[in-house]
Formats: sequence, structure tokens, C-alpha cells
Amino acid sequence: MTSGGDPAYVFLLAEAMEDAEYAQALSSDAARTLAQQTILGAARMLTESGEPPAELRRRVTSPNGTTQAAIETFEAGGFGELVAAAIAAAARRGAELSADND
Repeated sequence: MTSGGDPAYVFLLAEAMEDAEYAQALSSDAARTLAQQTILGAARMLTESGEPPAELRRRVTSPNGTTQAAIETFEAGGFGELVAAAIAAAARRGAELSADND
């Protein structure tokens, strides 16, 4: 089980979002607020809707829009594979730590 570190992954995403928004000329305060409110709103949608994440993503992605452009960039960069590799690395490390404690 690797879920203990999962909040750090969300914080890493928030950090990257803040940095990217700041680089696009938002103030640091505005960039932080945008990242926080985006993650809060998305988390509420995810927990309250009962819909799977893929369906929620489809609902907020306009065809040929800005969100689709960003999603395509994430996918081209191997986002899903990178997340899977990171979680696998955490699981391996967890198993190593457990073995060391035996």
C-alpha cells in the first residue's frame, strides 16, 4: 500500500501549477489561489459526484479547447506512465523498508 504518500503527489501538482501560472504572468498570490481552488473544486467534484475521474475529465474538457490542448500535452509527455512508475517505485520502496524491519 502506497497511499500514505499520495497527498504529496497532489502537493507536487499544485506546486507545478503555481509555478506554471506564475510563469504565464499571474502574480504569485493569484497563482497560489488558482491552484488551491482548482484542486479543492476538483476534489469536491470527485468525492461528491460519484462519477469516475475519466468521466469528470471528459465533462470539463471542451473539444479542441484549451483544456484539451493541455491534456494532450500531458498525455504526449507520458503522464499516466509517469504516475504509474512513481507509484510502483513507492510500492517497491515500501516493500524494501518492510523487509528491512523484519
